Amino acid sequence: MSLPTAAPDRKLVTVSGAQVLVPDPDRLIHLQFRRFAGCPVCNLHLRSIVARHAEIAAAGVREVIVFHSSAAELRKYTAELPLDVIADPDRKLYREFGVETSPRALLDPRGWPAILRGVAHDAYATLRRRQSAPPGKPEGGSLGLPADFLIAPNGRVLAAKHGAHVYDQWSVDELLALVPAERRA
Repeated sequence: MSLPTAAPDRKLVTVSGAQVLVPDPDRLIHLQFRRFAGCPVCNLHLRSIVARHAEIAAAGVREVIVFHSSAAELRKYTAELPLDVIADPDRKLYREFGVETSPRALLDPRGWPAILRGVAHDAYATLRRRQSAPPGKPEGGSLGLPADFLIAPNGRVLAAKHGAHVYDQWSVDELLALVPAERRA
């Protein structure tokens, strides 16, 4: 699979209606492709991003998260996230960046611990009425693979990762290690 070397200029609209420029003229963009709205495994990963959001921002990185769900469906699950969340139900960005779906998303045993942790956390939070229950039949299906791209202000893709299973993405430490030294605060 050929990875994009540059991200064309675009204006994305978040589920809250804000505009996001990609590339951002002042900051690096961490463009994350996740699965569906309410995905327990995606929520597990995004909690790690939110917990260290100040550190990520201090490194000059803006988080932009893309889901293959509608904006209406995403708003049920992302209202509290201090991140830019983008709806891409037609998977236009997914195709452009070569982000795929595959049964191995769920069948690869390396993803199973994250599936169990994510489902357990979300079940507990749902029972405590702290969040909506994950959808029984997600928009766009449940076989999406994650992907990460680090995009420079000039549009150059500095690094990319296409996940091999449901929980195969950059950790916060891996992301921060990719930030060029001259960009760190």
